[in-house]
Amino acid sequence: MIDSRSGNPWLFVLAALVGAAIACGIMVLASGPLIRSYILEHPDLLPEAMQNLQNTELAKAVADNKTALEKPFGNAWAGAADGDVVLVEFFDYACPYCRKSNSDVARLLAEDEKLKIVWRDLPVLGEPSVAAAEASLSAAKQGKFHQFHDAMFETARPTPNAIAGARAAAGVTSPAGATASAPPEIRAEIQRNYDLASAVRATGTPLFVVGDKVLQGAVGYEALKQAVAEARAR
Repeated sequence: MIDSRSGNPWLFVLAALVGAAIACGIMVLASGPLIRSYILEHPDLLPEAMQNLQNTELAKAVADNKTALEKPFGNAWAGAADGDVVLVEFFDYACPYCRKSNSDVARLLAEDEKLKIVWRDLPVLGEPSVAAAEASLSAAKQGKFHQFHDAMFETARPTPNAIAGARAAAGVTSPAGATASAPPEIRAEIQRNYDLASAVRATGTPLFVVGDKVLQGAVGYEALKQAVAEARAR
C-alpha cells in the first residue's frame, strides 16, 4: 500500500498524479514545474508509483468485498473457525497450477493453527470445469468438500469419469450435471465467485487473497507464508 512513511514521499504524490491522469485518459503528469522536473530526473519511480497505486486499488476492492470473500459455501473451508488470518483461494479443477498449489495450501494449514482457508470454485477453463465446480459445491453443501476436493486433484483432468469417481469417493449423493440442470443455489454461487474474482482483477487461477493482498498464480509456499505473516502483523 502507498504510505508517505515508506521512505520516499514523492511516490505518494506520483501515484496520485498517475491515478488522476489515467482517469482522465491522458498521460501528462507535469502539473507543475517541480514535479515535472523530479519525474524527468527520476523516471524509474514512475513504474513503482503505478504499482503502488494498483496495490492500493486492489486493497480497497478486497476491503469492499471482504465479507463475501471470506464467507465459505457449505464446508469449503478449513483451519481455525475464528482464524486471525483468512486465506481465500479461487481455483479451477482443470488448472494444473491449482493442482500444484494444493500441497502448498495444505502445508500452510498443517503448520499454522491460527489460519483459516476458504476455497472458492472459479471454473474458467470450459464446460468440464463448470461440471466439476457444480459437483464440488454439491459436496460442500453436504459437508463433504474436502474428500471431493482431494479426490479431484488426484486426477489429471475433470473428465466425467473423474468427477463421478470423486463424487463416489466423497459420498456425494446429489446430481451434478450441466449448468442448466444445476440447482439455482449452486449456479448463484458460481456467478458470485465470478463477480468476486472480477472485483479483485483476477487474471486466471489460482488466485489468492490474503489480508489486503491479491496474489495471482501459483506463487508457491514461501510467498503464501510471507503474505500470511504480513497480514498477521497488520
